[in-house]
Amino acid sequence: MITLSSDFGSPYPAAMKGVVLQRTDARLVDVSHTFPRQDVRAAAFWLREILPYFPPATHLVVVDPGVGTDRAAIAVEAGEHVLVGPDNGVLLPAARELAGAADDADAEAATSAEADAIRVHEIGYEDAASSTFHGRDVFAPAAAAVHESWAADRTVPDAVDGLGAVTPTDEFVDLELPEPAIEGDAVRCEVLVVDDFGNAITNVPGYVLESLDEVRVDGRAVPAVETFAEVPEGQWLATVGSHGNVELDVNRGRGDEAFGVEAGDSVRLEL
Repeated sequence: MITLSSDFGSPYPAAMKGVVLQRTDARLVDVSHTFPRQDVRAAAFWLREILPYFPPATHLVVVDPGVGTDRAAIAVEAGEHVLVGPDNGVLLPAARELAGAADDADAEAATSAEADAIRVHEIGYEDAASSTFHGRDVFAPAAAAVHESWAADRTVPDAVDGLGAVTPTDEFVDLELPEPAIEGDAVRCEVLVVDDFGNAITNVPGYVLESLDEVRVDGRAVPAVETFAEVPEGQWLATVGSHGNVELDVNRGRGDEAFGVEAGDSVRLEL
């Protein structure tokens, strides 16, 4: 299969699908086309959380604020998967997760494992039909070509018809999601993303809430609970989401509005 992810909304993804289907009969699966517009880090976070649930596939990802510039197009081999998209870091957190290196507890060993498990290829292209829609004119045909080669023998092709050569490279834009900072009995963290429910998802690992009944969020005490239903409707809370990180939420409300935060904001959690 080929999965498709973008910040395009509608109807632009249909054009990408049309181009792909002219070149391959692969099964197409939409991940999301409503990632926050031009937010590379948010898309990288969600892809890291979602793509590992797929069987081996080619993943076409277009969140590309640099479209039309000299940023490269790349294909990243990661375990049994391959990702195709712009060279702006959006593919790398998911690639590390798919390659299995992200689970290594030893940072030095993990770095070495990532280098061995992830292989990046630059996809050559010149004079794309549009300078604003590389999703259709560059990444869709590239993903179709990569899929055909990957499905056949787990290799990336040497070239993409109509685009250019595909060559291994060690030069690419990486992206690592920020880590929280320990400050005594507190954690200085950051809101990574806000989901459609208004849950403010931080970069704090969920284990910090173990055995706690309460935390202070920027000085305000809120209950630390396992489920929303443990507190009354409208109550602020901290919990651990399905992604394993601490969230700042409201039972049947929006955590981002209640806590006054958005993606990128710094938060202090006192434990």
